[in-house]
Amino acid sequence: MTTTAQPPAHPYDDLPRLMALMTGDEKHGPAATSTLDALWVLYDRVLRVSPGTADAPGRDRFLLSKGHGPMAYYAVLTAKGFLPEPLLPGFGSYDSPLGHHPDGTLVPGAEIGSGSLGHGLPLAVGTALGLRAQGLTEPAVWVLIGDAELDEGSNHEAIAYAPSAGLDRLHTLVIDNSSATHGWPGGIASRFAAAGWSAITVDGRDHEALHQAFTAPHPGRPHAVIARVEPKDA
Repeated sequence: MTTTAQPPAHPYDDLPRLMALMTGDEKHGPAATSTLDALWVLYDRVLRVSPGTADAPGRDRFLLSKGHGPMAYYAVLTAKGFLPEPLLPGFGSYDSPLGHHPDGTLVPGAEIGSGSLGHGLPLAVGTALGLRAQGLTEPAVWVLIGDAELDEGSNHEAIAYAPSAGLDRLHTLVIDNSSATHGWPGGIASRFAAAGWSAITVDGRDHEALHQAFTAPHPGRPHAVIARVEPKDA
């Protein structure tokens, strides 16, 4: 799939303003702000998807598993032209498509509904398998999860399975804000590496470091990027 690069509807510096338009209760502010930079770099420089190709078979797929506190996600989708800005002030209201958890049937550009933590990575594995079964070997599959989701056993089954299935178009982005109950010697990257993944840990606020990690070669293996940000309670 080829797309024509277009300038973003909004620059990165406008994201805080877009997020501020979303008011209401249960905003999960730290969950949202922890993902902001990684989401921006993905949509601005890595993902091959746009509003015009959101339904194209050859598009890259991005799955947001860390669906609580989706304001950063909605802000980035707005900045990239998937969502009209006037929708943002209605965030979380009765008749708004922008719920406290994204709805894959209501939010343009959203691939899945999310909120039940632990489901996104298994869904990404299934997506990668489905694309391969259709002969679509070019699209990349990305899933963003929170470090606390690694408390869920379903993720560890997916981590163990993906390398043995040869899912080299699968990418997992872990936002690590020190929320996980459990840990691993050597950090989260060691858990993926032990299962046969390519794994890199970076500063989750450094755009150049994120881009380099996102685009690092990983022939024959799925790829995990662990983006470290400030602790949730900081």
